[in-house]
Amino acid sequence: MKKKPISKIIKKGIRLGNKIIPKKSKAKVKLGLAPGSLVFTGERKMAEVEISVIQHLKEQYSESNPKNSAEVIDLVKDFKGITWINVEGLHDEKIIEEICTFFGIHKLTMEDILSVGQRPKLEEHGEYLHVVLKMVMVGDEETKVSYEQLSFIKKGNVLITFQEKKGDVFDGVRRRLKEGKGIRNRSADYVMYALMDAVVDYYFVILEVFGEQLEEVESFLLENPDKSTLNRLHLLRRETLNIRRSIYPLREVVSSFEKIEEPMVAKEVKVFIRDLYDHTIQVIDTVEVFREIASGLLDLYMNSVSNKMNEVMKVLTIIATIFIPLTFIVGVYGMNFDNIPELHFQNGYFIVWGLMVFLFVGMLFYFKNKKWF
Repeated sequence: MKKKPISKIIKKGIRLGNKIIPKKSKAKVKLGLAPGSLVFTGERKMAEVEISVIQHLKEQYSESNPKNSAEVIDLVKDFKGITWINVEGLHDEKIIEEICTFFGIHKLTMEDILSVGQRPKLEEHGEYLHVVLKMVMVGDEETKVSYEQLSFIKKGNVLITFQEKKGDVFDGVRRRLKEGKGIRNRSADYVMYALMDAVVDYYFVILEVFGEQLEEVESFLLENPDKSTLNRLHLLRRETLNIRRSIYPLREVVSSFEKIEEPMVAKEVKVFIRDLYDHTIQVIDTVEVFREIASGLLDLYMNSVSNKMNEVMKVLTIIATIFIPLTFIVGVYGMNFDNIPELHFQNGYFIVWGLMVFLFVGMLFYFKNKKWF
């Protein structure tokens, strides 16, 4: 076997010591590094990191887009109201570290922010809360679902959110903040609840799309099951499992969020968190139902294909059964013997044809009477 040149292999990955690690497996780069090492493990989805800062008081609102971490710090350090910092793009570890260091965020929390394969969780670090969620979005074609890790850090009156790329489900919260519809009177923990609620509410949108697609697949399976429908069903099952994996741990996150004592989470906010918990349970129940439906549709496909094959085999069996006696008659009179009395009948040929037609028609009536076709 001819070995590939080492230069061609290196192009497909990166060298770490004597090992070559594929480019797609960025998480392996962290092997052997100390805890708290800041390495972004995802794919770069934006050219530059974009930061937006929303600051508000009861009668005051401002929105800005600082270019770097220094401008963010200048905006925050003297402001007495609520500040929401949204960071889009995690590939620049330096910006993430500078912002988190200013707010006294632990290195392990920074590492979790940059490690995009985190399980949804909530961690209480004394002076701040750290929450990790999975945001699920669907494209315009309603066939591709994207998953994005969201990290929330709430410390005092400051809320920081970290996203992998531009685009989210927070437009409704931004509009409420801008228009001052009650939310400006709330604390940072309520804003954090509102953002988490927006993420969970969008799961209902995704599940509604999935429900419509499952109904469409079911109608196709009943009418004319084929491999393309089976492939589509497998994709839906896989996406349902992915959503379940993303939403199932969220129940523990919301439950822990409600149990956090004051002043980290205000008492009046907990009633809203309980409502968020109810929404989470509803999403989980819906996902479980869709999972069962998808499994049932797979069984329906197998039964439909089996029934279709049985119909074909039934038709072929009836045809073979009809021709068995006709083949027997033709075989008997096709033997090469001289002493076959019927061969000398003047109308023997027509008599044999009449017998075969009679048998053919008689068997058809018999099968029809038995409702075999």
